[in-house]
Formats: sequence, structure tokens, C-alpha cells
Amino acid sequence: MKKLLFSIVLGAFLYSCNSKPSATENTRVSTEKTGETADSANVNDKYTAEQHRPQFHFSPPQMWMNDPNGMVYYAGEYHLFYQHYPDSTIWGPMHWGHAVSKDMVHWQNLPIALYPDSLGYIFSGSAVVDENNTAGFQKGNEKTLVAIFTHHNPKTQKQVQSLAYSNDKGRTWTKYANNPVLPNPGISDFRDPKVSWYAPEKKWVMTLAVKDRVHFYGSPDLKKWQLLSEFGKGNVGAHGGVWECPDLFPLTVNGQQKWVLFVSINPGGPNGGSATQYFIGDWNGKEFKNSNPPQTTLWVDQGSDNYAGVTWSNIPASDGRRLFMGWMSNWFYANQVPTQNWRSATTVARELTLQNTPAGIRLASTPVKELQQLWQETKTIKAQEISSTLDLSKEYNLTSPLIELNLNFDVAKSSELLLTFSNTKGEYVNIGYSVPAKQLFIDRTHAGKTNFEPRFAKKHVAPLILQNGKLNLHLFLDVASVEVFANNGQLVMTDIFFPNEDFTQVKVSTKGAAQLLESQAYPLKSIWKEALKE
Repeated sequence: MKKLLFSIVLGAFLYSCNSKPSATENTRVSTEKTGETADSANVNDKYTAEQHRPQFHFSPPQMWMNDPNGMVYYAGEYHLFYQHYPDSTIWGPMHWGHAVSKDMVHWQNLPIALYPDSLGYIFSGSAVVDENNTAGFQKGNEKTLVAIFTHHNPKTQKQVQSLAYSNDKGRTWTKYANNPVLPNPGISDFRDPKVSWYAPEKKWVMTLAVKDRVHFYGSPDLKKWQLLSEFGKGNVGAHGGVWECPDLFPLTVNGQQKWVLFVSINPGGPNGGSATQYFIGDWNGKEFKNSNPPQTTLWVDQGSDNYAGVTWSNIPASDGRRLFMGWMSNWFYANQVPTQNWRSATTVARELTLQNTPAGIRLASTPVKELQQLWQETKTIKAQEISSTLDLSKEYNLTSPLIELNLNFDVAKSSELLLTFSNTKGEYVNIGYSVPAKQLFIDRTHAGKTNFEPRFAKKHVAPLILQNGKLNLHLFLDVASVEVFANNGQLVMTDIFFPNEDFTQVKVSTKGAAQLLESQAYPLKSIWKEALKE
């Protein structure tokens, strides 16, 4: 949750102009008056008409959004809180916006959950279900949701960790009277707590970003915290910028449990600006031990636009998935992108798994199965050789600006494969694979509006070694983004763009003959238009 220096100065000024509730107040408007749902016709009509408004990704109803926060599942609902400034489309005094979903696809907007107060802005954090009432906040039969977040004082620039709790399924929140629960030890960057329950020792574990490393804390009750260890000192992983928004969770591969540590970094990403790195290792309740050499740097997503992502807590064991969502932007240009009434969106929800690869155990990301409900139809693309260009729009009537493609290729005899989405204005985005360079790439140089920031119009590349020339590209095109999952999620790239007209044409071209194996195309429904018809 990187804050650009000019934004901090601006935010401090705006904060000084606003009223400051006490640290226990959480002034808010009632849900009944301000809640916006997916079946609210006027809201949906607005969403379908706004240029660049995502049609199957979550975006705020209006104004600024960045990091996803407090992601927790409870009582049939996926909660998504997010960094939000309700008074501008530029970063300012942070609040927690709030939305809920039953499927991670269709979202109901709820009122702001947490407001700035006398302790400062409400920076990033997490939320948990306190099943055993360890904090003592529960006041009835309903389990308590507890949010653990960073208070950022804009005057002193000090950051502390605080609590808020809800006894009504997250609809209203009360800040803990004795905040902060973790004071600042004299460190400027001390933020973004991700808390989880560690059952073997019956304690809460907080993973906290501290300058260019991670600190781990333990607590029996969410109120009293003890430092356990730190990770990242020295040249472990990428250190091109400050570490932020960590996450720690277990995954199993071939019956073996490993632990995954996420750390977002800004700048220093593989294609410039912000990105999220990860480490695979072991956790003993106190220390994280990296299983790879210190210089090994691994990335959750190697595109330019997936940052500060974390995973949902409290997913039922009967489901068993580790579910992730990220902020689909980059601090290089997040404050400048050419949207009018809002800024930013999230990635689609993704399932995380571990895979054994020739390089070792690696993270894989795949789109959640719930997205299949957006399929309008299934079109089978027949196997054929491509020696120059195949116009998929013409041959298969693929003209929707919202589409999921699952394309299978054999490029063993080709030097380059190119998938081009374009419009009638001559704008286009290329997704391709270079056989000699062994690289997947997204080139948005000619994808529409690019002059708002000089670092935006770029070709982004990522290494991808194929086995026997086989390439699978599973991708999701929305009106202003593409997410590419290559070879069963072995590599993921996410990029945003801003065409002056929707991309409704898609072609495949090659240098040298390539084999297109049987593939599938799924034109997708807008979550807003779909709701209007109901």
C-alpha cells in the first residue's frame, strides 16, 4: 500500500480539513440508505455506460480504490474491504470501503466500514472470524469479525496496529477502545498486518511489513502481541523498494505441506513499479525458513498490474481452496489512469496451488470456477495449422469485448505466436510468445490512451520455458484489462489498458507454422447487464 510522497502531503492537507472522530468513533451512514446492490438498476446502468468501467471485475462505485483488505469468508459471504478515499479519484485519507459477494463474481456494495479518526488514516490490514471469542468482543450468538489494520498518523508519519470488531456479519463496526494494540517501535514503515489462527499452538500470528523485511508476532487474544522473529534481512528476494501487504499461509503439494509468504514490493517489480513476490518454505509457529536460495526471486504475477493481493481467511474446510485477489493497477500511474468517476479495479478471484516443476516447487494461479457462470455460450475452435493469420472473430463470430479464451498451441516449429485484440480505430493489444527468447509478453504500446504517464506504453515480458513446444493460454479480456494464465497457471500476467473503443476483433498470427490444437472460446456476460435482466 505504497503512498507516493506527493500524495502523502496532499492527504495530510485534506485530513487537516476534515473533522476527526475519536479513535473509538466510526461515523457512518446506514446501510439501508447507501448500500448499492447488483440488482439496483440505476447503478448497473451507470456501470455499463461508463467508458473503461470493468464489466466482470470489481471496481468501486466511485472515487479512489487501491489495496484489497480484510478479505474474510463468513456466513456464506466473501467480504472484500479495500483502501478507499471517498472524496477524490486521487489517493487521500484512507478509509475501508466494503463489498460482499456470494460467489466472488457478483458484488453488493456496502457503506464505508472504517473511517479515519484521531489516531490517523485507516491503512491496510486483514480480518478474521474469532471463533473462540479470544478477544472477548462477542455479544450474542453471532461470531465476531475482527479487523486488524494499520493506523497511519499523517502528521508524525508513525504507524501502529489497531482493532475493530463487528457482531452483525460485518455490517457495522466498533473500534477497540484501547487501540493501538501494537505500538510503533520507532520504525517509519510498520504496516499491513495479515493475521491468521495457528491451530497447533492455539494462537494468532501476525505477519507485518516492516521497512524491507517481515516481522512475525504472536498473540493469544488479538490484543497482546509478542515479536516472534523476522524474515528478509539482507539480500533475500527482491529489495528494489519497500515491502508491503504480506500474507502467510500453508499449501500442500504431493502430500507435503509447505508455507507460502507473499510480500508486495514497490518499486522493484519484474516489469517496473509495483508487484508481489513470494517465498516457499517452512513455518514452525515462530520462524519462516526459505526453501530456496536467498537470491531466488519469485513473482505471483509478472504483468504490470497485480499488486497488494492477499488471500481470503476462514474458507471452509469443505471447500479447501486458497483464494486470492489483487489490486489491478501499478503505483507508476495509478493516480493518473484515464477513468473519470472512479479509479482502479481488482483482479478476478484466483485459486492458488503449488506445483512441482523442473526448477522446484512453484506457485500456480488459476481463475476460480465461479467465473464459468458468466459464459454466454461455448464455442469450440477446431484444430488446424496456422501459417500466417487466423481471424477468430470472422471464423467463429467472436466479437464480444468480454471474452474468455482457452487456447492450445504447439509452437515447436514456430518462432513467434501472436494473439491480437483490436478495434476499428486501429488500436490493439498483443499477447504473444517468443520461441527463441522463451518469453511470454503483453504489448500495450498501441492499446489506446497512453500519454497520461510515460512508463505506461510498454511491452512487458516474462520467462516461460515450454515442454515439447506446448503452450496453453487461458485468458480473460475485459474492456480495460487482460489476465493471461499460461500453462495451467505456471505463469500469470495481468495488464490494464484504455482503448478509445472496445476491442471486438481477435486474430492469431505466427512466424513459422504453428499448430492450433482444439480450443474453446466463451463470450462473457457483464455482471451489471446480467443483473439488469433479472
